[in-house]
Amino acid sequence: MKILVTGGAGFIGSAVCRMIVDAGAHRVVNIDKLTYAANLKSLDPIADSPRYSFHQIDICDRAAMDAVFSSEQPDAVLHLAAESHVDRSITGPADFIETNINGTYVLLEAARAWWDRLPDGRRDGFRFVHVSTDEVYGALGAEGVFTEETSYDPSSPYSASKAASDHLAMAWHRTYGLPVVLSNCSNNYGPYQFPEKLIPLMIASALEGKALPVYGRGENVRDWLYVDDHARALLAVLESGRPGERYNIGSRSERTNLQVVRAICDCLDRERPRPEGTPYSDLISFVADRPGHDFRYAIDPQKIETELNWRAEENFQSGIARTVRWYLDNETWWRQILDTVYDGGRLGLEDRKATAGAGR
Repeated sequence: MKILVTGGAGFIGSAVCRMIVDAGAHRVVNIDKLTYAANLKSLDPIADSPRYSFHQIDICDRAAMDAVFSSEQPDAVLHLAAESHVDRSITGPADFIETNINGTYVLLEAARAWWDRLPDGRRDGFRFVHVSTDEVYGALGAEGVFTEETSYDPSSPYSASKAASDHLAMAWHRTYGLPVVLSNCSNNYGPYQFPEKLIPLMIASALEGKALPVYGRGENVRDWLYVDDHARALLAVLESGRPGERYNIGSRSERTNLQVVRAICDCLDRERPRPEGTPYSDLISFVADRPGHDFRYAIDPQKIETELNWRAEENFQSGIARTVRWYLDNETWWRQILDTVYDGGRLGLEDRKATAGAGR
């Protein structure tokens, strides 16, 4: 297949592109606007492959999307392009509405126009995979898990925009017959993640000797999914998922934010001890919580495990160790971002000078 990946220069998108090319069975067309969180250096390992091509395009540009469908003639779409940081959505929701809702609408219409023109054989095999988040379900209490039947209850502008795009994608399947498959994943982590997110921010801050600020008391719980496991899951959904169905993707790896930060500190203590001999956990501090901070997310991945024979290969211990090692070995990649794109300061508050912190 030739697979059109939107947002392929982002964290998850680049992992998907690398995996598709490395597997050797399919070709990938990367569509990315190249906003602040996109990084073409994340695609250096495959940039010269004949199985890879790139177009700098905004998914909100209908004419450009129609042109790329006509020129590249894809067999499938993996839609990952999105504004994704909760804190940024709190102070600047407009970009989230434009990209996540309007952009998804434009992409669905461009895909539908292309699909309508396909001959029957290719038309039957075409797939549109809409990649979403568990945050659309809202917050869980201390017990329970999100299933594919959980009602939507988004809390932030980010999660509300993703919920809206999910509904659009499924409506295009039900109304027009477009073969849409939907996925909702838990928190991703791993190599090449933009350092505004919790895990890479804590690694970078620790290595620079900065405070490691955690929202509230660090008791909020997330289910952590290693990015390569997610990429494998998305390919399984693309190749074998049933149109009109949704699949929750998680690794049964719940941790509180404080547990995550302490695990990072423990890895760094082993891999790169501080010169003064004190543990990195001494840098942990607590800051005011984020507005509307959901208490807990947890995914039940039974459906994708049973129907598509997918399993997460990394548990949290192995995944965080691999992640810390990658950031240690690739300091040039993330230091360039902190020097030129994002200074590590806290986002999501009207007062931009507020103490830095991380929570997602």
